[in-house]
Amino acid sequence: MKPASLRPFLPRPARRRPIPCQCRAYAIQAPGTPTLQVFDSRIKHIHKERAATNTESSRRVDYLRDEVASRLCERLLDINRHFSSVLDLGANACNIARILTTTTPPPTPTDPPLHTRLTSLTSADSSPTLLHRDASLPFNALLPSHTRTVLPDPDAAPLPFPPHSFDAVLSSLSLHWINDLPALLSQITTILKPDSPFLAAIFGGDSLFELRTSLQLADLDRRGGVATHVSPLADVRDVGGLLQKAGFKLLTVDVDDIVVEYPDTFALMQDLQAMGESNAALVRETTAGLRGLGRDVLLANEGIYRELHGDGGGKIPATWRVIYMIGWTSGEGQPEPLQRGSAEVNMKDILEGEGKK
Repeated sequence: MKPASLRPFLPRPARRRPIPCQCRAYAIQAPGTPTLQVFDSRIKHIHKERAATNTESSRRVDYLRDEVASRLCERLLDINRHFSSVLDLGANACNIARILTTTTPPPTPTDPPLHTRLTSLTSADSSPTLLHRDASLPFNALLPSHTRTVLPDPDAAPLPFPPHSFDAVLSSLSLHWINDLPALLSQITTILKPDSPFLAAIFGGDSLFELRTSLQLADLDRRGGVATHVSPLADVRDVGGLLQKAGFKLLTVDVDDIVVEYPDTFALMQDLQAMGESNAALVRETTAGLRGLGRDVLLANEGIYRELHGDGGGKIPATWRVIYMIGWTSGEGQPEPLQRGSAEVNMKDILEGEGKK
């Protein structure tokens, strides 16, 4: 006889309810160093394209770009070598190409025209309209070989050139709109051949300080606050560190102030717009939902500008601070600094000896 089973008398186990699964989302940082976005590259592209569509107005305001390109090419004259392939990065309207074909200073048997010291020039810019604005002018035929290349957005795509492609890279008044300038400088070291120079000119942090101060005071007087109307720019103290971090050697950094006189602040702002150099800061009044500069602020700015910075003769000055930089890629036979502590003469002894004289 089988023993009685106790299972019918035991309580049934409680049915477990399924626990709903809660999925959590996590923010994961993309690999690499995060990029600080200061400028709106889309708006800057629109500025340059819109400015270049009016050819006559755009050429009229080339005075500043031509002057800086001329001073940059003078620095290229100091390098006594022939360049087979040169890149003009951020060429704007090919101002460097035009300056290379001018006869200032006049050529001599020992100093031939600068354009004869290079074989091929590549002008590259992200604005196709501005890049091809002067494609039909005679200076293009004077260059041995001149090609134009439309660049993608420099903040979104790398430079479309293979490594070790150029003997020199020039850039005039273009790099101050780049968000990730360290990354771009690193790419320039890659496309340069060993022992090759990089020469550039950018607007510095004190550019248009007269306009900055007068707009701030006008904003404070008419609206009770201060807004950003002039884009921020790099400081000269930071440029040397950026070049060194990118791997350049034999650095040279200098500053030049160019003062231009205008009849009034409205002419200055019109020229800025015609140059494509209007404010493109990512955080500005139009992005914050504000209406921008009003008539009352502009009129107040005109009076404050004249009172603070006017010359008394009916003109107002505008100061453009231009930072010039030169760096070289590493190469064989290049001069190297001596090791720290290897000096054989104490500077203190030299200075004390001069003091006794």
